[in-house]
Amino acid sequence: MTTTRIALATCNFHPDLADDDQHLQRALTKLGVEAVAAVWDDPEVDWSAFDLVVVRSVWDWSQRRDEFVTWAQGVPNLLNRAEILAWNTDKAYLRELDAAGMPTIPTIWLTPEQKLSSRAVHTRMPAHGDFVIKPTISRGARDTGRYQAGEATSRGTAIQRAVQLLADGREVMIQRYLTSVDTVGEAALVYIGGEFSHAVRKGAMLQGQFRGAAGLYKQESMSLREVSDAERELADRAVAFARERLQADHPGEDLLYARVDLVDGDDGSPLVLELEVVEPTLFLAFREGAAEELAQAILARLA
Repeated sequence: MTTTRIALATCNFHPDLADDDQHLQRALTKLGVEAVAAVWDDPEVDWSAFDLVVVRSVWDWSQRRDEFVTWAQGVPNLLNRAEILAWNTDKAYLRELDAAGMPTIPTIWLTPEQKLSSRAVHTRMPAHGDFVIKPTISRGARDTGRYQAGEATSRGTAIQRAVQLLADGREVMIQRYLTSVDTVGEAALVYIGGEFSHAVRKGAMLQGQFRGAAGLYKQESMSLREVSDAERELADRAVAFARERLQADHPGEDLLYARVDLVDGDDGSPLVLELEVVEPTLFLAFREGAAEELAQAILARLA
């Protein structure tokens, strides 16, 4: 009898998988599956030797996005699919959610093609309060900074940072920083096999202006939480939108996993911060049975 072999794609920073994915690996092993951690850019890996390849902690992709997308397109039996990964690795997808009527954080979009001067960037930034600058291609708050509109040094640093990102050929997002992130936190809603599984509260990460490669952050604090009807309805719509995009290339197929991060707007209603279908942490340890459900959803794809 042939043993089912499944690769859990990871990166060099976590060659033995991140903690979250180790729960999945153990759940698959209990089901009689040979679940192998494999670094996505390792040229020695024969991806065709696996029955399925599940994208998990590939957390260095944003530094080499084009290379990652090309890799995904060449891997057989990849989940989530290469087409949806390519779409989701550029935060410009938020514009599509907004156009489809889903509330997102109001964003100013800057592109290298605009050839904006420092003064032009300055005039596009918020006049009051804190705001965030981030490239459209990034993950885990990498290259993201929080700045103060009314503080001259902070605003000047923000202008310099945006100009540098644009000079590097990267598109830039400018968003007002919502204070609810500090007081209420973010809600991360996890979906497994297209169905809502559980949600966690994520504490604030950005604590100051951009520093070096990753900014200045504090460690995230997380806890299991309930979701409101409004949060669930919005997250369901976002996942359904991604599902429709997936099914344009793979009719009838659902997302293996997804996570929708929400924040409260000024009026307390939820806004989409991110929709993640590439390699989101799924907080499998936060709900009993979640890892097992994901393992079963993976095996169902082989049926």
